[in-house]
Amino acid sequence: MRITEYFERSEGPLISYEIIPPKRGGTVREILDLVEELMVFEPPFIDVTSHAAQAWYEELEDGTIRRHVKRKRPGTIGVCAAIKNRFGIESVPHLLCLGFTREETEDALIELNYLGIHNVMALRGDDQGYRKPVRKDRSNNAFAVDLVRQIYDMNAGKYLEQLTDATPTDFCVGVAGYPEKHFEAPNISWDILNLKRKIEAGAEYIVTQMFFDNSRYFDFVARCRSVGIDVPIIPGIKILTGRNQLQTLPGNFYVSIPEELAAEAESVEADRVADVGIEWAVRQCDELLSAGVPSIHFYIMQRGMIVRRVVERLRKMA
Repeated sequence: MRITEYFERSEGPLISYEIIPPKRGGTVREILDLVEELMVFEPPFIDVTSHAAQAWYEELEDGTIRRHVKRKRPGTIGVCAAIKNRFGIESVPHLLCLGFTREETEDALIELNYLGIHNVMALRGDDQGYRKPVRKDRSNNAFAVDLVRQIYDMNAGKYLEQLTDATPTDFCVGVAGYPEKHFEAPNISWDILNLKRKIEAGAEYIVTQMFFDNSRYFDFVARCRSVGIDVPIIPGIKILTGRNQLQTLPGNFYVSIPEELAAEAESVEADRVADVGIEWAVRQCDELLSAGVPSIHFYIMQRGMIVRRVVERLRKMA
């Protein structure tokens, strides 16, 4: 089923999750065990992140520099197929612009279509120091809006190579929104107009970057509605689990940590920080649900127990 159909048919708010593939050399078993933990909550869908290749450099004994490129977490499509096959729930693979050519993207979409996976998240991706070399017979999507257009071209039966009687695909596409604006955007108004272009290109729902201050989300939604964005806007929630995240989350995701949350996290012993994060997330989600959000999307990566404690509390409060 299309993700938007879940929102339309649900009698109450939904709760979905986002996980990451195992590192190169890992096993899908750890991911399946994580999903098994979440099945008690009957998630409508689970997102699986994608990771472009990263470049790193090695200085050799002769003083020359060797450049290495590899993907540390391949396997997004395989993990999505395993989840759908094993648990019978929708899995949503993330597709990236950076690090992938349009030809590779088309191949990935064809494989997903064969697997019966018809929901995707279209993202530009973070620049990890590696951009796919562009050959004369290859091309890149520079921005997420370009990726959305490519997907919807395929939905109309338009492939990169003109094909006779090409079968249209039927992908439902989600995109990212940034309540505190994308870090490269000059201002929030510019960023929201850029988001509107992705919706006009065909994207059908928005999942926000993580945030810890609900006023940021409510203001973001109001701004989106004021410019004509009328698709579902799903709040993305991350639970603070360690004191080091007071620096790493702002540094890696360009989000702010409210002073009250930071002060609480710094006032307790290290092994109690997760308790602080859980209490904050419960209050945050309760306010969002009371405001009538269609869904909450938890960024859990590879830790299921923490989010279970939050969702169990929310169920008791419902």
